[in-house]
Amino acid sequence: MPTRSRSVLYALAAVLSLVAAPCAAADLADETALAERYAPVVRLVEQAQDCGYGESYEPIDVEALFDEPTVSLRGPWNPTDLVEIGPTADALPGLYEYHLDFPGNALDPGCDYERWAKRVTEGSRPTVYAHVATDPAHPGQLALQYWFYYVFNDWNNTHEGDWENIQLIFDADDARQALAGEPVSVGYSQHEGSEQATWGDDKLELVDGTHPVVYPAAGSHANFFESALFLGSSAEQGVGCDDTSGPSVEIQPVVRTIPSDPADARAVFRWIGFEGRWGELQRAFFNGPTGPNLKMSWVEPITVSADWRDRSYAVPAGGALGTQTTDFFCGAIAAGSNALRRVVDDPLPILFALGTLLVLVLFGISRATWRPTAPLHLSRRRAWGQILTAASRMYARRLWLFLGIGLVLLPISVVVTILQAVVIRASSIAGVSTDGESGGVFVFLVFVIGTALTLLGLSLVVAATARALAEIENGRPIGPIGAYRLAFDKARPLFRVVAITVLAISVLLSSVVLIPIAIWLAVRWALAVFAVEFEGLSATAALRRSGRLVRRQWLKVASYAVFAAALALLLGPLVGALLIVLTSAPLATLNLVAGVVNAVTVPFVALTTAYVYFDARARVELESADEPDELPAEFQLSG
Repeated sequence: MPTRSRSVLYALAAVLSLVAAPCAAADLADETALAERYAPVVRLVEQAQDCGYGESYEPIDVEALFDEPTVSLRGPWNPTDLVEIGPTADALPGLYEYHLDFPGNALDPGCDYERWAKRVTEGSRPTVYAHVATDPAHPGQLALQYWFYYVFNDWNNTHEGDWENIQLIFDADDARQALAGEPVSVGYSQHEGSEQATWGDDKLELVDGTHPVVYPAAGSHANFFESALFLGSSAEQGVGCDDTSGPSVEIQPVVRTIPSDPADARAVFRWIGFEGRWGELQRAFFNGPTGPNLKMSWVEPITVSADWRDRSYAVPAGGALGTQTTDFFCGAIAAGSNALRRVVDDPLPILFALGTLLVLVLFGISRATWRPTAPLHLSRRRAWGQILTAASRMYARRLWLFLGIGLVLLPISVVVTILQAVVIRASSIAGVSTDGESGGVFVFLVFVIGTALTLLGLSLVVAATARALAEIENGRPIGPIGAYRLAFDKARPLFRVVAITVLAISVLLSSVVLIPIAIWLAVRWALAVFAVEFEGLSATAALRRSGRLVRRQWLKVASYAVFAAALALLLGPLVGALLIVLTSAPLATLNLVAGVVNAVTVPFVALTTAYVYFDARARVELESADEPDELPAEFQLSG
């Protein structure tokens, strides 16, 4: 090209740059004004003490990570190769499959990241990064995004670094036009998905009419519209429970606006060109995340919004049958995640322990005596396996009888839940403080009342099952109502047994040191209900009688107590938790399903424990008999 032609082009380019520069500055000014107008208000779950429950991290200014000697740049593709210690933002653009590495182990975080985050962010304010984006596939619409960065994700899938965002959508061509109107919708990121609300929706809380309130879940930082406990059963919702409930700490982050022009963005925020991971390289979902610039929402914000959900599933705070399914689901997912992290971090000890447990279980099954099975003729010794088979055959033979007895547990559970709610409500009306030491006493009292009422309901089912078994043994017809009528004949000593047991064990459980004694005592008194029903003893006599029966076979009774407790308490919630994953049924319905499963399970548990009682009683009778090899044909059963 001739020199003169080149000179003309250069001059033209210079003129265009002079014209474009004020336009770009004007656009950025409008974007900044728009970002400030709708800046979010963030309410984090309050953390009462360091390293305790609550939100340990605030959204930070990422500049705190750069030129920091405890931060490393590693890679590519592996977690060990060290590129630079204390990298600057200028070192990051264009790097692919490198990663930042913070001090600590993401699979065994302890309190390391919390303490480190407080040190490196000392003196800086919480920050959010705003970005105005358009979508080529959706002209006439504009997205205003706010990006939050947390140094650690302390949830089920622990990992270093966590980018979350919310996004407002406008019917506008640019920021200036958006300033003249208001958003049409807003979406909050939650794990792999997002939840949306129309502007003005009841669930969207606003401060001063324009600032959306965001409730990040403790640990996971998934963003929600309200304070509650939320349940997820998919990658989009997160598998587990996100908690935004309880007291919160409100922050208004500093807004830093990333220019919509890519070149300007990279010039001002050098780190926006980083294509690696903002955290330690780990296996699977324990990996550090990529940055905003690699998310689909960065370049196709309106297209991505088509997949936003309309709601999240809040766990009911209560219900006629409580929340055992959802409580179990939350706890099981958390426990499973902890176990998985340990396996990934150091697999050999966990695999060895699981293998050893499996071998012991298989060995026990192979060595157990299962036959002959004799559901009737109660006055006999039975091996561990024979007790199970006898209870199973009896339950199957009189299925409708025991189902009827068990289903009475449903209204009992409703009454227990209502009474607990009444106690809590009455204390609130009376002005009883639930904070500090008085709060601890109140929680203990509610625990004792709830435990007493629950055990009382279970004891009634056990007593009715026991009386039904005695009637069947004696060849008399019996139905569910008749079984309960017989059980209520001894209601007074039965209630006293429950009261003494609950009071003693609750007091022992209040101290960690005394927990082994509480366990020993619970097993020792495990047969007291049957001593009341079958021998007509008073409460204190029944507790002493149970102690004598258990004395020389504590381990056998304890193994059945553990089995019975696991079956009675876990089977229903386990079925409900599986249905959470496999179905989209309402959570209240799933809690009802769990309640029904528990109700039909408890009579079987009662049957097995009854056979344990007769086994123990037969041993005592043999030891005291004149002829130790002979056993009376039948015990004399009270009633």
